[in-house]
Amino acid sequence: MQPSGALHLGNYLGSMRPNLEMMAKADESLFFIVDLHALTTVQNAKDLKKFREDCIRDYLAAGFDPAKAVVFYQSDVPEHAELAWILSTVTPMGLLERAVSYKDKVEKGIAASVGLFTYPVLMAADILLYQSDVVPVGKDQKQHVEMTRDIAIKFNNTFGETFVVPEPMIREEVAVVPGTDGQKMSKSYGNTIPLFGTDAEIKKAIMGIVTDSVGPTEPKDPDACTVYQIHKLLLAEGDAAALAEDYRKGLSYGDAKKRLLETYLAFIGPMREKRATLTDAQVEQVLADGAERARAMAGKTMQKVRKAVGLR
Repeated sequence: MQPSGALHLGNYLGSMRPNLEMMAKADESLFFIVDLHALTTVQNAKDLKKFREDCIRDYLAAGFDPAKAVVFYQSDVPEHAELAWILSTVTPMGLLERAVSYKDKVEKGIAASVGLFTYPVLMAADILLYQSDVVPVGKDQKQHVEMTRDIAIKFNNTFGETFVVPEPMIREEVAVVPGTDGQKMSKSYGNTIPLFGTDAEIKKAIMGIVTDSVGPTEPKDPDACTVYQIHKLLLAEGDAAALAEDYRKGLSYGDAKKRLLETYLAFIGPMREKRATLTDAQVEQVLADGAERARAMAGKTMQKVRKAVGLR
């Protein structure tokens, strides 16, 4: 997870919850806060410090169990940056020039830095450093894993078999969460519902969801309503069907938003309670243990890499 701002409902439903489900089944999992990646967009030290500290607390509150997965800060494992440099020496420029995410980010106004351009190389290092077999991603991240495969194959062909070539696991059923303006929920669009915001912040976001001009008592199409599209993601199938019928009977948008607010606060309540109980000492211990475990794994890979390229 990139700590570039407060986590929101889209992060939870689109990434965190599916990862939690996989964590329960996997033999070994690694989840880390990619604070080195965040430097491409967050260039205020106080902001980055807060974002990454909030991010790790949010992860733990959401249910990421350090007893079942390695949880750490990317920057606490220097091997990420070292491997990224070594990989960059065999990565073709043409491969990076085809990266769709780079073009998209520049179009959105993010500065076209070298770091942003070589972002996929650091992402490849994140994956290859731990000899990952499978990388679970949404469709929009598939290209990054394909690029990682290309880089791994190029390295292996140049220096000998060193890396496992990972396979993408495409999540077909991951929810696409609409934002308060109807677009995909994203920090860059400013249309999010915060995951651990105050009651006032959450209420402001939900009551600000854009709706059409259909009258309060007129029938409404739930499938065309952003309020309903968000709400149904938090409900069981039967409850979502009953709510849809209320829309067709003329539920007002004001009442619909109040219902969503009530459901949302109940949904995140247990996570908020757990987050409030986390102490600084507990969080620091999780990060220290995670970094130690991650560095042990990364160190083994880097011994092979350094020997392969002639640095040992």
